[in-house]
Amino acid sequence: MNVRAPAYWRTACAELAAADPVMAALIERYPDCVLGTRGDPFETLARAIVGQQISVKAADSIWARFETAAGRVDPARIAALAPEALAGCGLSRRKAEYLSDLAGHFLDGRVVPARWKRLPDEAVIAELVDVRGIGRWTAEMFLIFNLRRPDVWPVDDIGLQKAVALHYLDGERPTPRMLRTHGERHAPWRTVATWYLWRSLDPAVVQY
Repeated sequence: MNVRAPAYWRTACAELAAADPVMAALIERYPDCVLGTRGDPFETLARAIVGQQISVKAADSIWARFETAAGRVDPARIAALAPEALAGCGLSRRKAEYLSDLAGHFLDGRVVPARWKRLPDEAVIAELVDVRGIGRWTAEMFLIFNLRRPDVWPVDDIGLQKAVALHYLDGERPTPRMLRTHGERHAPWRTVATWYLWRSLDPAVVQY
């Protein structure tokens, strides 16, 4: 895993801290947090699918069993596994089907990760959501954790919703519209703001 901070990280932290006292406090509280990357597009997307709508702890437990069953996490190996074998790792049958479909997209060239580095965020999202089981949230996790794009604001993320409610809205859960509006104050570094807001809820570093 590459745990070196993206080139923009220090600048982003300085600008966020200067503009927002909540961000300043969080950045000071977690000085060692950086956005690492596993580098492998398939693994990043597979982890994001496993992590959909469950806690980080539950996702880590299921992933460990999934990785053991697979032997190695790559498209050819996952495509060769029966959905029943995937489901036996604790995955829902639907998620097992999603992982098989994802592997198929990689193997037959329907997705070409090398192209994504040259595409804008919304174009990458549009390609990814064509894969069964990948919605906007999963695509945004890919933008954050694999491509490490600097200005992603995943309004459907429960952790982000909770953190904004906690720090800015006296505990009131924001609507998607409220959250989008709030996020504008953190542009063009919304990925970094999201990262520190996540940390405020769980100091353990999340990595897809």
